[in-house]
Amino acid sequence: MTAAQATRTPKIALVGNPNSGKSTLFNLLTGMRQKTGNFPGVTVDIKTGHFRLPGGKEVELTDLPGAYSLYPTSADERIVTSVFSNPSDPNYPDAVVYVADVTHLEKHLLLLTQLLDLRLPLLLALNMADAAETIGLKVNSAKLSEKLGIPVVLLSSRTGENVSKLLTEIEKLLEESENKHKDFYHLNEQERSVAEAIRMNAGVDNPYRALLLAHHYSWLPALAAPTRQTISAIVSNKQFSSLKHQVDETLERYDHFTPIVQAAVQPPPRFPSTATDRIDAVLTHRWLGPVIFALIMLLVFQAIYDWSSIPMDFIESAFAWLSDTLRAFLPEHWATRLLTDGIVTGLSGILVFVPQIAILFFLITLLEEVGYMARVVFMFDRFMRRFGMGGRSIVSLISGGACAVPAIMSSRTIGNWKERLITILVTPFITCSARIPVYVILIGLVVPAQKVLGIFSLQSLTFAGMYALGVFAALSSGYILKKIMRTRELSYLALELPVYRMPHWRNLWLTVWEKVSAFVWEAGRIILIISVLLWALASFGPGDSFQQAEVQARAEATAQQLSPEETESLVAAYQLEASYAGRIGKAFEPLIRPLGYDWKIGIALFTSFAAREVFAGTLAVLYQLGNAEADITDAAENETKATLRQRMEAEKFTDSGKPVYTLATALSLLVFYALAMQCASTLAVVRRETGSWKWPLLQFTFMTLLAYAGAWVVYNLFI
Repeated sequence: MTAAQATRTPKIALVGNPNSGKSTLFNLLTGMRQKTGNFPGVTVDIKTGHFRLPGGKEVELTDLPGAYSLYPTSADERIVTSVFSNPSDPNYPDAVVYVADVTHLEKHLLLLTQLLDLRLPLLLALNMADAAETIGLKVNSAKLSEKLGIPVVLLSSRTGENVSKLLTEIEKLLEESENKHKDFYHLNEQERSVAEAIRMNAGVDNPYRALLLAHHYSWLPALAAPTRQTISAIVSNKQFSSLKHQVDETLERYDHFTPIVQAAVQPPPRFPSTATDRIDAVLTHRWLGPVIFALIMLLVFQAIYDWSSIPMDFIESAFAWLSDTLRAFLPEHWATRLLTDGIVTGLSGILVFVPQIAILFFLITLLEEVGYMARVVFMFDRFMRRFGMGGRSIVSLISGGACAVPAIMSSRTIGNWKERLITILVTPFITCSARIPVYVILIGLVVPAQKVLGIFSLQSLTFAGMYALGVFAALSSGYILKKIMRTRELSYLALELPVYRMPHWRNLWLTVWEKVSAFVWEAGRIILIISVLLWALASFGPGDSFQQAEVQARAEATAQQLSPEETESLVAAYQLEASYAGRIGKAFEPLIRPLGYDWKIGIALFTSFAAREVFAGTLAVLYQLGNAEADITDAAENETKATLRQRMEAEKFTDSGKPVYTLATALSLLVFYALAMQCASTLAVVRRETGSWKWPLLQFTFMTLLAYAGAWVVYNLFI
């Protein structure tokens, strides 16, 4: 380690192929001391964390995306290539821990040997030692270390076996002043000529890194324009064929490291039918597989409803108690109303759904951990191609059940541009976790909690139906886009199916905690801002409109001989309509009245474009401020204690006196939210991923028109 490196926190990169257990090892080492962020110029989320070595020194660990080689075929792999092509990058590591699945070692060594030729301090972590022992596979790690010239540690990130030894080897690696391993790949004559020219003219220190620049100069973000032009001229003058040299290099590397693996790894004496083989015979069956998948998804929806009812009731009651307590102890003032009617009520509109969102993330992560989601990709690859997508698209679509933003970003693993673009455009149709608050409120409002066949409730079946509607819309749109978009680019699926394993519970809980925390933090900030703004718009009006509204309300109350409580409620309702928010909603109402919506729903539709879950918070604030029309029959229950669902049940149109939330209106709203693009963040990430505003604007227009038409049809069918 240099003197400069000794004065700062060392950076270590965790690198490896997908499904190598790399992320599990990262969680084991860093625990809760991790965060998700972006490298400069990179839009994919990158995890970084900290841990301490046996000597007490703190180390920063970066979990780079899974990659197969430094010749990338996806956006994720480009990140790895970009980092290792530029030593001046602030994220360039001081050392590399390369994680490989010991049970498939030969498939995992291509990228390792490329990193060796960059002269990086590196050690090889042979993961899944427990699985190797189970199947009878033996590894001579000492011989492997001797042949590769680097430290090799056999470990299990699931059980923690030999992790302490790994930390000791990392400490030794950082203390070494120079690399001891030799170059693994020897450049041929033309490659040496190109690399030497780039070294002399572009100031590159390493021959293999110079060769990488010759392959990737056209897209590497760190290259300055003059350097890019210089390399382009060298490549052109020397007639360097990038694709040919990539193929030749890859084949030669396999020729070199395959004998090393064969000498160091003793395979099992025989390969009997494993539990994974027997399970796959059922779960990936041509006909049974999709049926089992549908049943699993239905059970997930049922669990979201059944498991979450008790914590949701508790959270809802806790916020009601908090609001009443604040009103009782704080003086009557606008700041008190802001706190109780704006902030507390707005936040309760989102936090009450945390149990359901946590259950969703838990179950999806559980399916990924045991290895089932990879089978889903395999099963549906041929089916998805009918709709212009592929097996990898199913990962994005299923991830869309959590959030469309990371789901769209995960489409970077799709190499075919047409498939990737179609996946990006249709993924927002998939019901995301942000729609859950809307669905839960509306389904619970109009669908009875009756059991079907003694197992499934009508509410969970309706909930599953909304997911099915989103899937149908996504596939139908994909089919249309497939017919419109033409390309000759070929597509194929290369996938390594992991063995079935018990979930790594620490990894699972960390993932759920990270996802839910991010959801609450991101949504909470938006809710807080919008709730405060909405409270202000609903609490004030132009000129003396509030005074006039109060005079009119009191005159009507006197004529109708209302009680003092009823009079104050009528005043609150009239003032809400006279507020800025009321005027905006009234102006918007003629456009949405054909769908069965009133002006308050119109405001919620408008504000929820920032985030779908804002719908519930918006209605909570509006009904809290204007609860005059909440005709709650239980006299023992004060209107301020009424839940959002109770206020919605009692809401009526001011002109006709008819209930707002009928079955037709609720179903219309469900369809609108299932089909509409109700998320500004999704539009932004589509713009970023496609590099143009053309696609997100077309996407927004199409989804909005489809949602309006679908909601109108449903409302008129059930009215």
